[in-house]
Amino acid sequence: MIIKTNKDEFEDYLSDASNFKGDAEALYIPENESEIIDLLKKCNETKTNVTISGNGTGLTGARVPLNGIIISTERLNKILELNIEEKYLIVQPAVILKDLQTFVEEHNLFYPPDPTERNCFIGATVATNSSGARTFKYGPTRNFVLGLKIVLPTGDTLTLERGREKAFNYEATLITSERNILSFSIPKFVMPKTKNAAGYFCKENMDLIDLFIGSEGTLGIITEIKLKLLDYNKNVLSAISFFENENDAFNFVDEAKKLSFDINSIIDARGLEFFDHHTLNYLRKDFSSVPENTCAVWFEQEINNNEDELVEEWMSLISKHNSDLETTWLAFDKIEQEKFKEFRHSIAWKVNEIVAQRNLRKIGTDVAVPDEYFFEFYKWMKNLVEENSIEYVVYGHLGNNHPHLNMIPKNKDEFELCKKLYGEICKQAVKYNGTVSAEHGIGKSKRDYLLMMYDEGVIKEMAKLKLVFDPNKILNIGNIFDEKFLKQS
Repeated sequence: MIIKTNKDEFEDYLSDASNFKGDAEALYIPENESEIIDLLKKCNETKTNVTISGNGTGLTGARVPLNGIIISTERLNKILELNIEEKYLIVQPAVILKDLQTFVEEHNLFYPPDPTERNCFIGATVATNSSGARTFKYGPTRNFVLGLKIVLPTGDTLTLERGREKAFNYEATLITSERNILSFSIPKFVMPKTKNAAGYFCKENMDLIDLFIGSEGTLGIITEIKLKLLDYNKNVLSAISFFENENDAFNFVDEAKKLSFDINSIIDARGLEFFDHHTLNYLRKDFSSVPENTCAVWFEQEINNNEDELVEEWMSLISKHNSDLETTWLAFDKIEQEKFKEFRHSIAWKVNEIVAQRNLRKIGTDVAVPDEYFFEFYKWMKNLVEENSIEYVVYGHLGNNHPHLNMIPKNKDEFELCKKLYGEICKQAVKYNGTVSAEHGIGKSKRDYLLMMYDEGVIKEMAKLKLVFDPNKILNIGNIFDEKFLKQS
């Protein structure tokens, strides 16, 4: 095990991609699960706080320590097993997502979850239930997790397989590998009927593996993951269409969504992404062929039927909603599709770079609302920011009613105003029965917003659940809810 106590040697572990910053006494880099178990047992005995560190790509401060020690999983980076016949993969948590996807595609298999930052650790994507553009068709990471090995804060271990351990109504029992029995109640609350990554996944008769997916490292350390794979279809249509006004773009997306769920339609999008004209103005510096005074929609679909017929259907839909076919970008091969990915993903790091240069933190929404409220909510949100003269861009997952409105403050005063506006946007999303976090989780920076979704009683029940697995309150303290909620009578 590598141990570093000189802060200069682990400064990079004290922040994340949002520029959220913290502090710690030491960094530990275990080589295997046994070293993690031994270290956690010692920390549990001495009640030393432990923060689990992924690759630093998160946006909520979840991997950033406030005190205590850091455990980085970076050495647990092996692909352990690929079963081509049964279509599953077993990996350690520090395998890089893009490397995993490349590996399985070389064996004609496919792992759909695709968060924007593909340099993330796969363990972190499970811990946050990550999603991305293809979530529109395939759902989030949760849908592809078949098994987990977990080290609890006490040093005990759990081996979970989907379908094996389930709650009975709202009561549950798990038995550790050391034969210790953990009995607990599942908190009773209603999760929003949207793409959602806010707080623990809690549901009557739930599969207990889902409790750990999206728990942001608060219940245990993931040391091994079994993932479901699909057949790989290399024939994909990818396109970016430009629209002169947002209403046309939104109506295009709305109809594409309806057709994708219509079994009689050959249109079956796996992703529907939006870029407002402010976003395109930023991107035009690197992509000079972007038309002026437009917004854009990127869509993608696997080609299983007649290619010409499919392209004709999409082109007809584009024309119907007043997009110019002459300016539409089409890609059928992987090289061109990778260029489209670069186009889609570059705006996120451009915004991050700007705010970091100003020594400020990114203020970007992660809200989602149900279909029936989206257009109304989007216009309200955009008007709110414009009325306050804040520079912004909007891009993101329109297929899931999940826009990322990134406010770009110029100074500390504007930063404080942006934080206030962010709170108002979260409150409005909740008013529309939505979520304050659709894919990035709560971490440390969004805890107050979770209280907009759920009252203190619900948060206390979540904290009570954590104490079942972490009775000495040492693991990832500060993630999801404030430490004060762990002070249960």
